[in-house]
Amino acid sequence: MDTTLLKKLISEFISDSKKDPITYNKELTERLQLTEYYKSFTDNRILAMTEEDIYRYISQLWAMQIWGNKHYVVDKIIGDNGLQNFTKSLADLIWGSQDISERWDSFRKEVKGMGPAMISEILCKTHPNDYMLWNRRAYVGLRYLKVENLPRYDYQHTGKVYWHLCNVCKEIAKELGNAGFQDCTLLAVDYFIWNKLQIEETLSKIYDKKDSKVEKIELQTRQESTFIHDEIRDKLRDIGQWLGFQAAIERKVSEGSIVDTVWESTIGNMGRVIYVFEVQTKGSIDSLMLNLIKSLNNSAVQGVVAVSDSEQLEKIKKHALDVQNLRDKLKYWDYKEILRVHESLEYVNECINNLQLVPRGF
Repeated sequence: MDTTLLKKLISEFISDSKKDPITYNKELTERLQLTEYYKSFTDNRILAMTEEDIYRYISQLWAMQIWGNKHYVVDKIIGDNGLQNFTKSLADLIWGSQDISERWDSFRKEVKGMGPAMISEILCKTHPNDYMLWNRRAYVGLRYLKVENLPRYDYQHTGKVYWHLCNVCKEIAKELGNAGFQDCTLLAVDYFIWNKLQIEETLSKIYDKKDSKVEKIELQTRQESTFIHDEIRDKLRDIGQWLGFQAAIERKVSEGSIVDTVWESTIGNMGRVIYVFEVQTKGSIDSLMLNLIKSLNNSAVQGVVAVSDSEQLEKIKKHALDVQNLRDKLKYWDYKEILRVHESLEYVNECINNLQLVPRGF
């Protein structure tokens, strides 16, 4: 980390706060209120949460600003995970006795529909002295400070990586304290990152297609492979939802065929069309193709798409040449393109929703 640059920016940050004490006090009060609210959810209170409690708890997160229909997201989280399983996993994540790296990995393995931004925000607002808040802005800010080995995609954000990033932000918090800033929590570090470290403004710079850190799917460990698969599966669902489809994961579309993601649309009173996506990380290509062939038994399925890295997709294409029922209908989508599409749509939705053109209660 470039500590010289960090100290310079902290000096500017403190100077700005002195010039505008109203904003400084407003932000300080906001942080205290946020921490008080999320700390009030003890492990027993979390375990006793109702669906409406979970909605109020999650819908207020900054990570939820990308969604206009927040009930859709929360209902999907509860539906995909089950109420009791979700509250138990959440209580273990926040109040468990294991190291944060273990709790982080366990939660990501057990709970669908919540990524690093949402998980870290809950941790940061509950334990602001211990845990940092990770999102696109944090990536930009820490990269500007020349912090190395930043996770580029969600699947790279393991518990070990999160523990490392928390320590990086604790160094920043320490420098804030050394410079005389009153609030040295990691939540205050997040405000500092937003105020002083947002240098790269365009997605084209932040998400360079030539990013060498994006690796091939099949070279990951088993745990990383699972995270990659689930991340891409969930992001395909998000993309479909943002495009206006009814989107779902792990849906049975025909007898013997449960697919990773489906996009569905109803056409007036004429019927429906379904698009099927299967994500290939590890495992048998023959199994993938058999699942897609079975899905075509559903007459509503109008398109089937195989998702993997470029090398895997070439292998799938060769296998599909010998399968008459599939070769002319199968489409191919590189997972790196899906990650970029999701990031771009996420940014667009966040900007539009921040305009508050539609009342939240609509």
